[in-house]
Amino acid sequence: MSSVSAVPRAPGARPLVGHLPAFLRSPLTFLRTLPAHGSVVEIRFAHMPVVVVCDPELTRAVLVQDRVFDKGGPLFERLREAGGQGLATCPASEHRRQRRLVQPAFHQGRFPDYARIITQRIDTVVSGWHDGQVLDLSVTSRSLTADLVLSSVFGTRLTPALHARLAADFDTLMAGFTRHTLLPKPLRKVRTPGNARYLAATERVRRSMTELTAERRRRADVEGPEGPEGATLLSMLMTARAPDSDTPALTDDELVDQAVTMYSAGTETTAGAVNWSLHLSATHPDVHRRLTDEVTSVLGGRTARWEDLPHLPYTRQVFTEALRMYPPGWFLTRRTEKDTALGPYALPRGTTLAYSPYLICHLPELYPDPLRFDPDRWDARGGKPQVPFTVFGGGARKCIGDEFSLMEGVMLLASLLSHWDITLLDTRLTPPRLPQLTLNPGRLRVKLTARRRPAASVA
Repeated sequence: MSSVSAVPRAPGARPLVGHLPAFLRSPLTFLRTLPAHGSVVEIRFAHMPVVVVCDPELTRAVLVQDRVFDKGGPLFERLREAGGQGLATCPASEHRRQRRLVQPAFHQGRFPDYARIITQRIDTVVSGWHDGQVLDLSVTSRSLTADLVLSSVFGTRLTPALHARLAADFDTLMAGFTRHTLLPKPLRKVRTPGNARYLAATERVRRSMTELTAERRRRADVEGPEGPEGATLLSMLMTARAPDSDTPALTDDELVDQAVTMYSAGTETTAGAVNWSLHLSATHPDVHRRLTDEVTSVLGGRTARWEDLPHLPYTRQVFTEALRMYPPGWFLTRRTEKDTALGPYALPRGTTLAYSPYLICHLPELYPDPLRFDPDRWDARGGKPQVPFTVFGGGARKCIGDEFSLMEGVMLLASLLSHWDITLLDTRLTPPRLPQLTLNPGRLRVKLTARRRPAASVA
């Protein structure tokens, strides 16, 4: 190994609390200041040192070397409380096995069927809206994306009661996640009202997904493993067998882990990106005009379908730029599994690292004028615009549902604008002061105005 150096520490640490006050006061601004102090910088959250990777190539190295820089640290400790050892949270030693089991559900050949279900569900929801209606898109879009994920991947829809319970519990988890990640363990165990609500929501999420999984298994026993809706992710996982054995590949608890993972990953992330796309385009008139012109030309007032996607390149550019500006997973942790080096810096085994898609997506050397909303950054000249690599991760741990999320998000964004003129009732929307697990906007109150359909042509 070549000569290595100690990781430099970011200035401004205060006695006992370290950089925690600055991070809590304005975390996104704080992250943008770190690259000035080095490609790898140590910060301290009270007693806990965290090494933040500020360089794109070193970030890529962390993502690719997943057995050296394994998923761990305080963030994944909290995620595992509700999500167990699902595909997104399991250690590298388990990941290959789980990925092989889940991968068939995300084969490109299945996407047209998923898109058909997405079109049907969007039609059902938007047909229930009315001209002049005021709604909060942060709530509505999350409910819709939850329905889309469960319908297209799990082959079921939630009952209203289960839908409301899951939505409320995930709101509680999201609201308290960052605070619980940063709190020392003894303080997390104090039975304050906030801690009690967070722990109760964690337990109910597991219980709800256990009920959903058990119901899917009961249906499989009656209807067969695929049932009338065809093979789903859950049915494929239920019927999967260990190599050279008739033993189920996943236990019931592991099935629940996957259900929690897919629900949470497919709901919050896509809904947030659609909401940022709507807000950012609405506050940039030239972008909004180009976006609505494309949607009107391609869809003509109907809901998007699978075959429309190649004809909505600017819609995808807008969605991609919203992902760059506000990547859902904004601050993620890893833990070194052995003594190693990252660039010129020595990292002993057990080091907690963090990388920030938000930080990398705001490096001016990669994205000039990074605070400017500019969908033309992603003009692929007839091809698909690529998404910043940190948004969906990289290497073996790259998000398995990245293309599903992009398909779902572009179809939903285009469909909403095809059916409705959406007027923001507050254009001053900003990220929450302390972002939650995902970097989603707060309330997004809008007024709906039915779009005038193009007149039918006369033969």
